[in-house]
Amino acid sequence: MKARTAMVFQLGLFSPNTESGLAITTVPERWRATWDNNLRLGRLADEVGIDFLLPVARWTDWGPHTDFHHSVLDPLTWATGLLAHTRRLRIFTTVHTAFHHPVVAAKQLATADHVSGGRVGLNIVAGWHAPEYQMLGLSLPDDHDSRYALAQEWWDIVKRIWSSAEPFDHDGRFFQLKRVIGNPKPYNGHSIPIINAGSSPQGRSFAARNADRAFTVVGGPQDGAAVVTAIREEAATQGRTVGVYTLGHVVCRPTRRQAEEFLAYYSDEHADWPAVDEVMRLQGLHAQSFTPQMLQTYRGRFAAGHGSCPLVGDPDDVADQIAAFAAAGFDGIALSFLNYTDDLGYFAAEVMPRLQTRRIHTGPDIASSP
Repeated sequence: MKARTAMVFQLGLFSPNTESGLAITTVPERWRATWDNNLRLGRLADEVGIDFLLPVARWTDWGPHTDFHHSVLDPLTWATGLLAHTRRLRIFTTVHTAFHHPVVAAKQLATADHVSGGRVGLNIVAGWHAPEYQMLGLSLPDDHDSRYALAQEWWDIVKRIWSSAEPFDHDGRFFQLKRVIGNPKPYNGHSIPIINAGSSPQGRSFAARNADRAFTVVGGPQDGAAVVTAIREEAATQGRTVGVYTLGHVVCRPTRRQAEEFLAYYSDEHADWPAVDEVMRLQGLHAQSFTPQMLQTYRGRFAAGHGSCPLVGDPDDVADQIAAFAAAGFDGIALSFLNYTDDLGYFAAEVMPRLQTRRIHTGPDIASSP
């Protein structure tokens, strides 16, 4: 019998730069997003074989009655600092195209890439959180298409800065710029790996046109397989190959019962329900990352991991659940834990070897598109 070929599949960590990570809970052992904790986590992730880190950009909190995301480390500064203290990790930074001028962002990203010897990545997001726009004195466009039109023009400018040796002018819908130039260029001379986080039709289409990887919320491997196919087919119509990442929250314990009991403890008995409902309200009003049906069904998932897929059970259970995403065609998954540093060691010792035996291997780093 022919041996099964190992699948290339990447493991990342999602949102460790935010207070509580993705868990909307009040338990005292939840993640504290201090710099010291993130530095320990980055070094541990580098050591155990995690492939990438991916932060959330959050500029305001969820109100005075919750600690969820009360404190958030700036993604670009956070990524640059961690890149200086690690050796092999790809570390992305999340950039809101509505909040960061493209000329400034192009130089900041290129600088971070040189700090790391070519290990920075960019997660492009179009923005959706109305209170953040209001805090910055901006108006949230009513239609999703306008947000992605701005994101496209923003990215076109950044790409041109990185590829142009001579100054250029830009006269667009959102930006009117004169004699634009930017140096240094990225470490490899032309670009960096790009993720686009979005689950709306416009977001997935933007990723198909521009990204190396789409990063999208799905209900599970079954419905996710169709999403992967749709993104790849759309990218193929433009002569591009795009991979797909998703996200999940992990509760792994020696037995399935222990894992389920711990999940119930932090995401049901001690869930921060007012914050859950506020997050879901704003997601429903201002984002299309989740359909109305998903928002209604996934209230418990929001408490446990901001609506991401649950990966819960003993080490074999969790390895099987991750393997199902690989079998569905995903190229990787970004994981969250209630407490990243407390839980990552056990995950690395027990789940990652089981992925190897299932022929699910973490693979070579993604390369940026030319």
